Amino acid sequence: MAIVLLIIATASFFLMRFAPGGPFDKERTLPEAIEKNLRAKYHLDRPLAVQYIIYMGGLIRGDLGPSFKYRNRSVNTIIAQSFPISLTLGIYALSLAFIVGVSAGTFAAVNKHSALDYTTMSITLLGISLPNFFLGLILLLLFCFELPLFPAAGWGRPGQMVLPILTLAAPFTAYIARLMRASMLDVLSQPYIRTARAKGLSEFQVVSRHALKNAITPIVSFMGPAAAAVLTGSIVIEKIFAIPGLGTHFVNAALNRDYTLVMGTVLLYSFLLVLFNLAVDIAYSFIDPRVRL
Repeated sequence: MAIVLLIIATASFFLMRFAPGGPFDKERTLPEAIEKNLRAKYHLDRPLAVQYIIYMGGLIRGDLGPSFKYRNRSVNTIIAQSFPISLTLGIYALSLAFIVGVSAGTFAAVNKHSALDYTTMSITLLGISLPNFFLGLILLLLFCFELPLFPAAGWGRPGQMVLPILTLAAPFTAYIARLMRASMLDVLSQPYIRTARAKGLSEFQVVSRHALKNAITPIVSFMGPAAAAVLTGSIVIEKIFAIPGLGTHFVNAALNRDYTLVMGTVLLYSFLLVLFNLAVDIAYSFIDPRVRL
């Protein structure tokens, strides 16, 4: 994990420095002396190698540096204030996707080649095909303007959370449902399932006691990258619904060339991706007794 994060920190540092433009280019014309002082304050007047050493030294201490655009605020402070909002949105969306996706995939597999199966898979295909920013705009048009049931923007009240969570959860629900259907069909064809049915167990008991635990293993594999994808995917959702989360700060920081805030956000998301994948590896040993750490 440390090596991966070091590579990501190094790559993001140099990519941001080599990107066209700078953090003070969009400011109104500054006197030369003031701009010189600003560059000196943020060490931008130093050679690139020195800037890298200064940044990595702060990173080792857990200091992500000051924001170039939010004056007198550190990147640590901005992340601490905005990331809980993005995390809440991601947890709700991923929980909804897991519950609905596993249920839909299981019902489709149990009722293979039925109208329920074809309808469910058609809906999931639609969920995979539609980009979430397009789906978000459609939901805004329908439920905020045509049928004003929910507010169009903001965060905090329950009504403001419904549309962003649905928009973010939709594609992951579809992926989980399709994965679950394929995995459940494979498990239901195994000999021990036929044995369970021969013993007189009901279909509900066969599925819930014997098939579900083994069929859900591929979903657990998917949940690690999906958790990180939900957090990074919330960047677009936060812009559409004007949610004051970390994704909004990340987009603004990229447009404003706020080097430290962009790199801090990238490192946080990268750390979470690696951490979630590690959690999935550990979870295998609890879900499948055949797997050992």
